[in-house]
Amino acid sequence: MRSTSAATALAVLFSSVALSVAAAGSASAVPVSVGSPAGIVVDAALGRVFVGNDTNDTIVAADYNGNRVDSVSGIDGIFDLALSDDGATLYATARVSHEIVALDAATLDVKARYPVATGIGPLYVAVSAGKVWFTYEDDQSKGNLGSIDPAVDPATGADPMTLGLFPQDQDHQVVGGAAYLDTDPSAPGLLAVATTDFNDSSKDLMAVLDVSGAAPRLTAWHDGSYSLNYVNDVDLVPGAAQVLVDGTERHSYADGRFSPAGAYPSGRGADIAPNGLVAQFGEEQLAVYRPNTTVPVRTYAGYTADAAWAPDSSRLFALVSSSAGYQLRVLTDPTHSVPTLTVNAPASAPRAKKLTVTGKITASVPFAAGTRLAVTRTDLESPNGKQLAAVTVKTDGTYSFTDTPPAGGTVTYKVTFAGDADHTTATASDKVTVSRAGTSLSLNNNGKLYNYGADVKFTAHLGTTYKNRSVRIYADPFGGDKGKKLIKTGKVDSHGNIAAWVDMTRDTAVSAVFDGDARYAPKTVKATAYARVKISTAVSKHYKTAKIGSTSYYWFHKNTDPVITTTMTYYPGRAQRFDLQVYYQGSWYSTDSEYFPVSSNGKSAVQLGAPGESGIRARVRSVYVNGTSGDTVNSTTYGAWKYLYFSN
Repeated sequence: MRSTSAATALAVLFSSVALSVAAAGSASAVPVSVGSPAGIVVDAALGRVFVGNDTNDTIVAADYNGNRVDSVSGIDGIFDLALSDDGATLYATARVSHEIVALDAATLDVKARYPVATGIGPLYVAVSAGKVWFTYEDDQSKGNLGSIDPAVDPATGADPMTLGLFPQDQDHQVVGGAAYLDTDPSAPGLLAVATTDFNDSSKDLMAVLDVSGAAPRLTAWHDGSYSLNYVNDVDLVPGAAQVLVDGTERHSYADGRFSPAGAYPSGRGADIAPNGLVAQFGEEQLAVYRPNTTVPVRTYAGYTADAAWAPDSSRLFALVSSSAGYQLRVLTDPTHSVPTLTVNAPASAPRAKKLTVTGKITASVPFAAGTRLAVTRTDLESPNGKQLAAVTVKTDGTYSFTDTPPAGGTVTYKVTFAGDADHTTATASDKVTVSRAGTSLSLNNNGKLYNYGADVKFTAHLGTTYKNRSVRIYADPFGGDKGKKLIKTGKVDSHGNIAAWVDMTRDTAVSAVFDGDARYAPKTVKATAYARVKISTAVSKHYKTAKIGSTSYYWFHKNTDPVITTTMTYYPGRAQRFDLQVYYQGSWYSTDSEYFPVSSNGKSAVQLGAPGESGIRARVRSVYVNGTSGDTVNSTTYGAWKYLYFSN
C-alpha cells in the first residue's frame, strides 16, 4: 500500500485534530493537593477557597467543589493567608522575601508588595479595622506585631509599617515568638494573639487587642496565673468574650483577665463559623461541635492540618493528609449529625404469616420526640416497592413494626429517615427469605436415542402455580463449540404444556425453567437425549456386484486393492473405527480394528489391500465410538456391513 505526500499530510492533520478533540473531551476536574499547607481562607463573594503551598511557593484557588481553578507562584516562603473584609484582596506572608503580597482575589494578579524589615517573617497574618496585621520574630527571636495600611501605596516611598513590641505588663512580653492571630466579623476591631514564649516554654502568652484606633490597646491579658500548655492556635469566639486555644480550651476575658471557661475534647486547632460551630482538627479526625458541648455533631476521619468554614456554614474545607501530602476535601452537611440506622428482620418466615421487624436509630444529636421513619416492602408482587405505614421511634431510639408478607421469595424491608434540621438522611434495609410452595415441572424424552438429524419434539408440563404460567426451554448441545441456547419461551397451554423442537445432530441436554411467582418457588428440570452420527460407506474398484446366497457382494479380482470410503459427520479430531471380518468355514472372524481420521469434508478412505487368492469372502464397516473416536458429542453409531468377494 502506498499513499501520496498530500494524503499523508492530511492524515497527520486529521490525527492531530482528533487527538485535540479527544483530549478536550476527556478533561476532568482536578482536585487540589499541597505538599506543605501555608494557610487556607474562604472567599464567599467569589465562591473560592485559597490554599497556600509552602512546598512550591504557590497559592492555589479552588471552587466550592474542591476543584482547582487557578494558581499563582512566586510567593517566596509563603506562610499564611488572609482576606480583606470585602473579599476582593488576598494577602499572603512571604517569610523568605520578607514581604506581604497583596493579590486580586478574582484573578490572583499581584496588586502590591509590601516589604517588611524583620528578622524572621512576616509569618501569621489577619485583617482588622482596615489594616493588615502580621507577626514576626526580631533578631533576638522575640515576637513582634506589625501592620500595613493598604491605603498607602508602597511605591510612594512612604513607610507603611507600624512595628513595635506588644504592650507590656509587669515586664512580661505579650509574645515570645511569632504569634498566632485571629479576627472575627462579629467583633470588628479586635485581634487575638497567642504563642509560647521560646525563652520559657511554661509561659504561654495570650492577649486580645483593640486595633480599631491609631495604636493597639490591650483589652485582655493572660497574667500567667494558670497554664495554657503549648499554644498551636487561637480563635475569637463569635458572640462571646472568649477565645479558643488549640481548638480545645475556652478562655473568658470579660473582666480584662483570662479565666478558664470550659473545653472541648482534645484537639490541635480549629476554625469557628460565624454561628459558633467549631471545626476542631487533630491527629485522628476533624470534629464539628456546637458551642460549649462535648459531643461532636459530626466527625470526619483523617489527620487534618487546617480547616476553614464557608461563611454560611454550608461547607467545611479541610486539608487532610494523603499520599500526595495534603488534599483539599470539601465536607458537605457539616452541621448535620449523621444517624446510625439499623434494621433487623428474621432470616426466614412463612408466607402470609405475621412477622416482626425491629431496629434502632442513634445520632450524636438527640432526635425530637415523635420522629417517624418511612417503611417500604419490596417483593415479587411489588418489585418497585410498596409503602407501608410509617413507624414512630421510641425515646431510646428503638422501633418495631409487624407485617404479613403476601409474596414469597426474597422480601426486603427498607427503613428511611428523611433527615431534619439537625440530621442527615439515613437508610437501612434487611432481607427475609419467605417460603413458597413447590410445583411440578416435567420434560419428556430423557435418555432416548435418535438418528442423526431427527427433529424431536420436547414437551414441558407445568403444574399448579399462582400467576406465572411461563416456561423457558433451552437446548445445550454437547461440545465446547456450542453453548446453551434459548429455543422457546412462552405461556403453557390450557393443559399446562409447552413444546419446542430440537434438530438432533448431537447429544443434547434440554432444560425447562419455571421462574416462580409470588407463591410458588422456581423450578428447573433437565432431559438428556442422544444422537447418532450419520455414516455411509462406499466401495470402489470392484468389477461387479452379485449375490452369494441372499447377500449382495462387491466382486473383485484377487489382485485388486479395494478402496473403502466412509462419509461421517465431521467434528474436529474425529476418527472412524474400521472393522474387518473374514468368512471361514461358516463363521465370520474379526481382525484387529483400526482408527482412521475423518477429514474436514467428512471423508475417510481406506485401501484394503489385495489378498492374491481367490474364493475369499470379507466384510467391512465404519463405526463412531463415543469417547474413543476422538470426542464425546454423539452416541456410538455402527455403519452397515459391506460384503466383498475376491475371484480369479
